[in-house]
Amino acid sequence: MYDSVKGFRDFYPEEMGSRRWAMDTIEDTAQRYGFREIGTPALEPTEMYTDKSGEEIVEELYSFEDKGGREVALTPELTPTVARMMVAKQQELQKPIKWVSTRPFWRYEQVQQGRFREFYQTNVDIFGSSEPDADAEILAVAVDMLDDLGLDNDDFEIRVSHRDILSGLLESFDADVDTREAIRAVDKRAKVDRDEYLDALYEAGLSYDDAEAFDDLLETGEDDLDTLADRSETVADATENLRAVLAAADDFGVRDQLTLSLSTARGLDYYTGVVFECFDATGEVSRSVFGGGRYDDLIEGFGGQPTPAVGFAPGHATLQLLCERAGVWPEEALETDYYVLQVGDTRSTAARIARDLREQGHVVETDIADRSFGAQMGYADNVNAETVVIVGERDLEDDEITLKEMDDGEQVAVPVDEFPGDRDRPTFEDFAE
Repeated sequence: MYDSVKGFRDFYPEEMGSRRWAMDTIEDTAQRYGFREIGTPALEPTEMYTDKSGEEIVEELYSFEDKGGREVALTPELTPTVARMMVAKQQELQKPIKWVSTRPFWRYEQVQQGRFREFYQTNVDIFGSSEPDADAEILAVAVDMLDDLGLDNDDFEIRVSHRDILSGLLESFDADVDTREAIRAVDKRAKVDRDEYLDALYEAGLSYDDAEAFDDLLETGEDDLDTLADRSETVADATENLRAVLAAADDFGVRDQLTLSLSTARGLDYYTGVVFECFDATGEVSRSVFGGGRYDDLIEGFGGQPTPAVGFAPGHATLQLLCERAGVWPEEALETDYYVLQVGDTRSTAARIARDLREQGHVVETDIADRSFGAQMGYADNVNAETVVIVGERDLEDDEITLKEMDDGEQVAVPVDEFPGDRDRPTFEDFAE
């Protein structure tokens, strides 16, 4: 008996039915906006990650030498791959480019709530537009995705900020501040106690008084946002851009679902503009459900042409936690429309009926194990068949079959030549007198 590898999960049919529903819903939302699906490899050269992040990144990768002597890694994220794809066809691709992809990724990290070593996410990205409308469209896709999953507006909160406001505010203090480390401290603000947070700002170069003053600025509300513009030209430009994005989001119909939160920083260094994170409004899901934002310099950093970009990537594990908390995650159960039950030498007729039902788009099972009547009924119950079509030798002598509804046991004899006929979903009620 073997155990699965830590951080990797098995999904049985009941679970996969619910997961497939979520994946299809997310992708359908993106595709309505014109995002086109791409497929990407599971393996990439390890140097794609070490060249950008240093050799220490290998500790977080599933990397190895393949049989050809090449150093490769299971992909931990999509962006380097997308950059490589864009470089390969940068002259052919018509901008803006709108891509969507659902797939697994792998990182060797600590397993915790909603975080695994093999994880699935859907990447939704726009490349080639620096306009506020592109940021707003990404936010609109995110909100519509949550709505399509059945979540109400009071189930989630999307907090919006701007990285250049944070960096501009930090640079406005008379101190030699490591902006990157200070923003990382802001990203952890809600996860650590206040003294640890202020210590991190101090270590980044702010005095404790300046750290307190900077933190007070993060509490600035939307109505007072323009008061920050006097701090620096960087802050003024970022404030204007953020307001433009929020105005566009209003036209896209999702402004009411967005909350200004300057303490939302996103920990990854590559973000350059508007950033956002989605949270469970009740706080029961303790970590960010997903996040995203603008990353205008990243494609160039991976060897591509300068390309503005914005996107987000909902992780399926945390999204499932939110849907379960809100009570909209579907029941994890098998679904079968019809079970065609055979009694005696009736395979040809049963196969014809099953074939006709499948052509109508129904989920249909029939006996392939030469089981008894009782065993077939038990199996039909186990796969949650809604209707059992009983094809018996005696019934066929009268040119009939029997329809049996599994929820209430009602059944009726039906002329075999009339079933399924041209009905979209023939049931007991269609034939009962």
